[in-house]
Amino acid sequence: MGRMVLAALGEREEVATLTAAVERPGHDAVGREAAPGIVIGSDIDAALLLCDVVIDFTTPESTAATVAACAERGVAAIVGTTGLSDADRAALARAAERVPVVWGANYSVGVNLLATLVEQAARSLGLDWDLEIVEAHHRGKRDAPSGTALALAEAGARGRDVKLREVARTMRSGDVGPRPRGEIGIVAQRGGDVVGEHTVTFFGDGERIELVHRATSRAIFARGAVGAALWAVGRPPGLYSPTDALDIGRG
Repeated sequence: MGRMVLAALGEREEVATLTAAVERPGHDAVGREAAPGIVIGSDIDAALLLCDVVIDFTTPESTAATVAACAERGVAAIVGTTGLSDADRAALARAAERVPVVWGANYSVGVNLLATLVEQAARSLGLDWDLEIVEAHHRGKRDAPSGTALALAEAGARGRDVKLREVARTMRSGDVGPRPRGEIGIVAQRGGDVVGEHTVTFFGDGERIELVHRATSRAIFARGAVGAALWAVGRPPGLYSPTDALDIGRG
Protein backbone atom coordinates (compact mmCIF):
# COMPACT_ATOMS: atom_id res chain seq x y z
CA MET A 1 0.00 0.00 0.00
CA GLY A 2 2.91 2.36 0.60
CA ARG A 3 4.00 2.02 -3.01
CA MET A 4 0.41 2.47 -4.18
CA VAL A 5 0.05 5.67 -2.13
CA LEU A 6 3.28 7.00 -3.64
CA ALA A 7 1.91 6.32 -7.12
CA ALA A 8 -1.41 7.97 -6.26
CA LEU A 9 0.42 11.03 -4.94
CA GLY A 10 2.27 11.21 -8.24
CA GLU A 11 -1.10 11.49 -9.99
CA ARG A 12 -2.00 14.50 -7.81
CA GLU A 13 1.35 16.28 -7.73
CA GLU A 14 -0.28 19.58 -8.68
CA VAL A 15 -2.04 19.67 -5.29
CA ALA A 16 -0.06 17.29 -3.04
CA THR A 17 3.65 16.88 -2.31
CA LEU A 18 5.35 13.99 -0.55
CA THR A 19 7.54 15.43 2.22
CA ALA A 20 8.47 12.35 4.28
CA ALA A 21 8.18 8.57 4.39
CA VAL A 22 8.49 6.44 7.52
CA GLU A 23 8.94 2.74 8.24
CA ARG A 24 9.45 0.92 11.53
CA PRO A 25 13.00 0.95 12.93
CA GLY A 26 15.05 -1.91 11.52
CA HIS A 27 12.96 -2.34 8.37
CA ASP A 28 14.97 -3.01 5.21
CA ALA A 29 13.41 0.03 3.50
CA VAL A 30 14.85 2.54 5.99
CA GLY A 31 17.53 4.56 4.26
CA ARG A 32 16.20 3.95 0.77
CA GLU A 33 14.54 6.57 -1.40
CA ALA A 34 10.74 6.53 -1.46
CA ALA A 35 10.86 9.18 -4.18
CA PRO A 36 13.56 11.44 -5.58
CA GLY A 37 15.01 13.37 -2.64
CA ILE A 38 12.79 11.61 -0.03
CA VAL A 39 14.70 9.07 2.07
CA ILE A 40 12.65 6.65 4.16
CA GLY A 41 13.27 7.25 7.84
CA SER A 42 12.10 5.72 11.12
CA ASP A 43 11.42 8.86 13.20
CA ILE A 44 7.73 9.75 12.99
CA ASP A 45 8.19 12.91 15.10
CA ALA A 46 10.76 14.30 12.67
CA ALA A 47 8.51 13.48 9.73
CA LEU A 48 5.54 15.25 11.31
CA LEU A 49 7.47 18.52 11.37
CA LEU A 50 7.41 18.47 7.56
CA CYS A 51 3.80 17.68 6.73
CA ASP A 52 0.15 18.73 6.97
CA VAL A 53 -1.34 15.23 6.87
CA VAL A 54 -0.19 11.63 7.37
CA ILE A 55 -1.50 8.58 5.48
CA ASP A 56 -1.12 5.44 7.60
CA PHE A 57 -1.55 1.88 6.31
CA THR A 58 0.41 -0.11 8.89
CA THR A 59 -0.42 -2.28 11.92
CA PRO A 60 -2.76 -1.52 14.84
CA GLU A 61 0.14 -1.03 17.27
CA SER A 62 1.94 1.37 14.96
CA THR A 63 -1.22 3.24 13.99
CA ALA A 64 -2.22 4.05 17.56
CA ALA A 65 1.21 5.55 18.28
CA THR A 66 1.33 7.45 14.99
CA VAL A 67 -2.08 9.02 15.43
CA ALA A 68 -1.24 10.05 18.99
CA ALA A 69 1.89 11.76 17.64
CA CYS A 70 -0.21 13.49 14.98
CA ALA A 71 -2.46 14.90 17.68
CA GLU A 72 0.56 16.24 19.56
CA ARG A 73 1.87 17.97 16.42
CA GLY A 74 -1.46 19.20 15.07
CA VAL A 75 -1.25 17.04 11.94
CA ALA A 76 -4.30 15.46 10.28
CA ALA A 77 -4.32 11.66 9.97
CA ILE A 78 -5.74 9.33 7.32
CA VAL A 79 -5.88 5.76 8.67
CA GLY A 80 -6.47 2.68 6.53
CA THR A 81 -5.23 0.11 9.05
CA THR A 82 -7.65 -2.74 9.77
CA GLY A 83 -7.89 -5.10 12.74
CA LEU A 84 -8.02 -2.27 15.29
CA SER A 85 -8.97 -3.23 18.83
CA ASP A 86 -11.36 -1.26 21.00
CA ALA A 87 -8.32 0.33 22.67
CA ASP A 88 -6.89 1.31 19.28
CA ARG A 89 -10.17 2.89 18.24
CA ALA A 90 -10.28 4.76 21.54
CA ALA A 91 -6.81 6.13 20.76
CA LEU A 92 -8.08 7.39 17.40
CA ALA A 93 -11.07 8.99 19.10
CA ARG A 94 -8.80 10.79 21.58
CA ALA A 95 -6.63 12.11 18.78
CA ALA A 96 -9.73 13.24 16.90
CA GLU A 97 -10.49 15.63 19.76
CA ARG A 98 -7.44 17.62 18.64
CA VAL A 99 -7.00 16.99 14.89
CA PRO A 100 -9.08 15.68 11.99
CA VAL A 101 -8.78 11.88 11.78
CA VAL A 102 -10.28 9.90 8.91
CA TRP A 103 -10.51 6.18 9.64
CA GLY A 104 -12.00 3.51 7.47
CA ALA A 105 -11.42 -0.07 6.44
CA ASN A 106 -11.68 0.81 2.76
CA TYR A 107 -11.06 4.02 0.79
CA SER A 108 -12.59 2.80 -2.45
CA VAL A 109 -15.34 5.06 -3.77
CA GLY A 110 -17.29 1.97 -4.82
CA VAL A 111 -17.12 0.28 -1.42
CA ASN A 112 -18.19 3.41 0.41
CA LEU A 113 -21.13 3.81 -1.95
CA LEU A 114 -21.93 0.15 -1.34
CA ALA A 115 -22.01 0.77 2.42
CA THR A 116 -24.47 3.63 1.87
CA LEU A 117 -26.70 1.37 -0.24
CA VAL A 118 -26.52 -1.44 2.34
CA GLU A 119 -27.64 0.90 5.10
CA GLN A 120 -30.52 2.20 2.97
CA ALA A 121 -31.59 -1.32 1.98
CA ALA A 122 -31.44 -2.59 5.57
CA ARG A 123 -33.57 0.33 6.72
CA SER A 124 -36.13 -0.19 3.97
CA LEU A 125 -36.36 -3.99 4.13
CA GLY A 126 -36.29 -4.46 7.88
CA LEU A 127 -35.82 -7.70 9.80
CA ASP A 128 -38.02 -9.80 7.53
CA TRP A 129 -35.10 -9.98 5.07
CA ASP A 130 -32.08 -12.02 6.15
CA LEU A 131 -28.75 -10.24 5.72
CA GLU A 132 -25.55 -12.12 4.82
CA ILE A 133 -22.10 -10.87 3.77
CA VAL A 134 -19.46 -12.96 2.00
CA GLU A 135 -15.94 -11.57 1.49
CA ALA A 136 -12.94 -13.00 -0.38
CA HIS A 137 -9.30 -11.92 -0.19
CA HIS A 138 -5.84 -13.19 -1.13
CA ARG A 139 -4.23 -15.98 0.84
CA GLY A 140 -1.86 -13.60 2.64
CA LYS A 141 -4.50 -11.51 4.40
CA ARG A 142 -4.19 -11.97 8.14
CA ASP A 143 -7.43 -10.64 9.65
CA ALA A 144 -10.87 -12.16 9.15
CA PRO A 145 -13.54 -11.12 8.56
CA SER A 146 -12.11 -8.24 6.58
CA GLY A 147 -12.42 -4.74 7.92
CA THR A 148 -14.55 -3.91 4.89
CA ALA A 149 -16.95 -6.79 5.58
CA LEU A 150 -17.32 -5.60 9.16
CA ALA A 151 -17.91 -2.04 7.95
CA LEU A 152 -20.65 -3.28 5.61
CA ALA A 153 -22.17 -5.27 8.47
CA GLU A 154 -22.06 -2.12 10.62
CA ALA A 155 -23.89 -0.28 7.84
CA GLY A 156 -26.58 -2.95 7.84
CA ALA A 157 -26.86 -2.77 11.62
CA ARG A 158 -27.22 1.02 11.49
CA GLY A 159 -29.98 0.66 8.94
CA ARG A 160 -31.78 -1.69 11.31
CA ASP A 161 -30.96 0.46 14.36
CA VAL A 162 -29.26 -2.40 16.18
CA LYS A 163 -25.79 -3.07 17.62
CA LEU A 164 -23.71 -5.29 15.35
CA ARG A 165 -22.02 -7.08 18.24
CA GLU A 166 -25.46 -8.29 19.40
CA VAL A 167 -26.52 -9.78 16.05
CA ALA A 168 -23.32 -10.75 14.18
CA ARG A 169 -22.52 -14.38 13.33
CA THR A 170 -19.09 -15.04 11.85
CA MET A 171 -19.08 -18.84 11.94
CA ARG A 172 -21.59 -21.68 11.64
CA SER A 173 -20.65 -25.29 12.30
CA GLY A 174 -22.66 -28.25 13.49
CA ASP A 175 -26.25 -28.06 14.69
CA VAL A 176 -26.64 -24.30 15.10
CA GLY A 177 -30.43 -24.39 14.91
CA PRO A 178 -32.65 -22.17 12.78
CA ARG A 179 -31.33 -18.79 11.74
CA PRO A 180 -32.36 -16.18 14.36
CA ARG A 181 -34.43 -13.28 13.09
CA GLY A 182 -32.25 -10.22 12.64
CA GLU A 183 -28.94 -12.06 12.57
CA ILE A 184 -26.19 -10.63 10.30
CA GLY A 185 -23.93 -13.35 8.92
CA ILE A 186 -20.36 -12.67 7.80
CA VAL A 187 -18.31 -15.29 5.93
CA ALA A 188 -14.61 -14.99 5.01
CA GLN A 189 -12.88 -16.75 2.12
CA ARG A 190 -9.11 -16.75 1.54
CA GLY A 191 -7.19 -17.83 -1.53
CA GLY A 192 -5.10 -16.91 -4.54
CA ASP A 193 -4.38 -13.28 -5.29
CA VAL A 194 -7.88 -11.86 -4.82
CA VAL A 195 -7.62 -8.12 -4.14
CA GLY A 196 -11.02 -7.94 -2.49
CA GLU A 197 -14.59 -9.05 -3.21
CA HIS A 198 -17.66 -8.35 -1.08
CA THR A 199 -21.18 -9.63 -1.69
CA VAL A 200 -24.05 -8.41 0.47
CA THR A 201 -27.24 -10.43 0.07
CA PHE A 202 -30.70 -9.67 1.45
CA PHE A 203 -32.77 -12.86 1.39
CA GLY A 204 -36.53 -12.45 1.26
CA ASP A 205 -39.26 -15.04 0.77
CA GLY A 206 -39.32 -15.83 -2.93
CA GLU A 207 -36.70 -13.20 -3.88
CA ARG A 208 -33.31 -11.85 -2.95
CA ILE A 209 -31.20 -8.75 -3.56
CA GLU A 210 -27.44 -8.90 -4.10
CA LEU A 211 -25.06 -5.93 -3.87
CA VAL A 212 -21.54 -6.73 -5.05
CA HIS A 213 -18.20 -4.93 -5.19
CA ARG A 214 -15.07 -6.43 -6.77
CA ALA A 215 -11.70 -4.71 -6.52
CA THR A 216 -9.21 -5.60 -9.24
CA SER A 217 -6.43 -3.20 -8.18
CA ARG A 218 -5.19 -1.89 -4.84
CA ALA A 219 -4.67 1.47 -6.54
CA ILE A 220 -8.30 2.37 -5.81
CA PHE A 221 -7.62 2.30 -2.07
CA ALA A 222 -4.56 4.53 -2.42
CA ARG A 223 -6.34 7.05 -4.64
CA GLY A 224 -9.18 7.26 -2.14
CA ALA A 225 -6.75 7.77 0.75
CA VAL A 226 -4.98 10.59 -1.09
CA GLY A 227 -8.35 12.16 -1.85
CA ALA A 228 -9.25 11.91 1.84
CA ALA A 229 -5.93 13.55 2.77
CA LEU A 230 -6.63 16.51 0.52
CA TRP A 231 -10.11 16.79 2.05
CA ALA A 232 -8.93 16.56 5.67
CA VAL A 233 -6.38 19.40 5.70
CA GLY A 234 -7.96 22.44 7.33
CA ARG A 235 -10.98 20.55 8.68
CA PRO A 236 -11.95 20.95 12.32
CA PRO A 237 -10.96 18.18 14.73
CA GLY A 238 -13.19 15.14 14.57
CA LEU A 239 -13.38 11.47 13.69
CA TYR A 240 -14.49 11.18 10.07
CA SER A 241 -15.19 8.27 7.73
CA PRO A 242 -14.11 7.81 4.11
CA THR A 243 -17.75 8.37 3.18
CA ASP A 244 -17.43 11.88 4.64
CA ALA A 245 -14.11 12.54 2.93
CA LEU A 246 -15.09 11.15 -0.46
CA ASP A 247 -18.44 13.04 -0.40
CA ILE A 248 -20.57 9.96 -1.04
CA GLY A 249 -24.31 9.69 -0.64
CA ARG A 250 -25.14 13.38 -0.75
CA GLY A 251 -26.26 13.64 -4.36
